[in-house]
Amino acid sequence: MATNKKNTKKATPPSKTSFFEKWASKVSKATGSTGAFSCAFIIVIVWAICGPFFDYSETWQLVINTGTTIITFLMVFLIQKAQNKDSLAIQLKLNELVASNKYSSNRLVDIESMTEEEMETVQKYYSNLSALSAKDTSLHTSHSIEESQNKHEGKVKQKK
Repeated sequence: MATNKKNTKKATPPSKTSFFEKWASKVSKATGSTGAFSCAFIIVIVWAICGPFFDYSETWQLVINTGTTIITFLMVFLIQKAQNKDSLAIQLKLNELVASNKYSSNRLVDIESMTEEEMETVQKYYSNLSALSAKDTSLHTSHSIEESQNKHEGKVKQKK
């Protein structure tokens, strides 16, 4: 007799995305489309064609200047919102890769919270690590921050 096993995997709770976040995401995608560019291009062409009818007046120039300034001002914040979200998503994915690799240094999981000086120290160490790796004959050799110097010294001793 077959038994029914219940799926013990927990369902992911529904995302509680704010209205602004949903709206910002949709507007960011829309404004980066070919249609949005075409629309903006047509507006500029129509504005330019209207120039002679308005004797290229200051008001005619002010219309396009004001419109583009307002749109640019608002888009800066909208783009920054989308970029912050994308940056966080990429950072989390990279953290997962670092944390899941047994040869990587877990100190790098939260590297974005380090000071610039601390990051420069880590960067110098990786430059040294790159020089050590360049001396290896195998492309599959792995070095981590904690182990690179010890592994390299051990390899040198084994070759002698």
